[in-house]
Amino acid sequence: LSEGAAEAAIAGARTARELGITVSCDLNYRSKLWRWGDGPHGRELARKTMARLIPHVDVLIGNESDADDILGIRAGDSIVDAGHLDVQKYQTVARQTVAKYPNIRTMAITLRESISASHNRWGAMIYDADTERAYFAPTNNGTYEPHEIKSIVDRVGAGDSFGAALIFALRDPDLGADLHDALSFAVAASALCHSIEGDFNFVSRDEVLALAGGESSGRVKR
Repeated sequence: LSEGAAEAAIAGARTARELGITVSCDLNYRSKLWRWGDGPHGRELARKTMARLIPHVDVLIGNESDADDILGIRAGDSIVDAGHLDVQKYQTVARQTVAKYPNIRTMAITLRESISASHNRWGAMIYDADTERAYFAPTNNGTYEPHEIKSIVDRVGAGDSFGAALIFALRDPDLGADLHDALSFAVAASALCHSIEGDFNFVSRDEVLALAGGESSGRVKR
């Protein structure tokens, strides 16, 4: 939003890390917001600024295009707006990111394939730096199979609901013990958010667990 806000965020992340507090960051690139300062704007300003903040981050969250916009790391030939993502390439994106920023212990990437304004495929990947393993959700018999959301009410806030649900799940005694369970919870919560007008996710824990645990067709039920 401004140079002052950027400096405050960097200082806050640095102090939290010094105090042993887990720091999460959603890359969430918005080109129209990076307009401050006398130098270059847009991606160049974002990359320069975030390169100072990310070294203090433990859990990094982004969407399918943030890695390219903020980190300059591209996932193969993925074309988001054409409804095609080379999802397996995001493991490479995570590995390259962790190699560049070894402080990152966990990286999560939401995977949205935009078929149309009202029809999206939705899922996510999470990468564990300690084990060098990647997990995808949702899955069907062990194979990644994104939710088919065909009647989107409002997609605003879906990414935020993913981040919030993931942070909650990682800290939950039951969900946090298994990264795939934590990721499945976050994906289900954010999938359900597409069925709600506005950016506040009103779903309950039980509704999220029901979708995460048994709705293999990927249809959102409200």
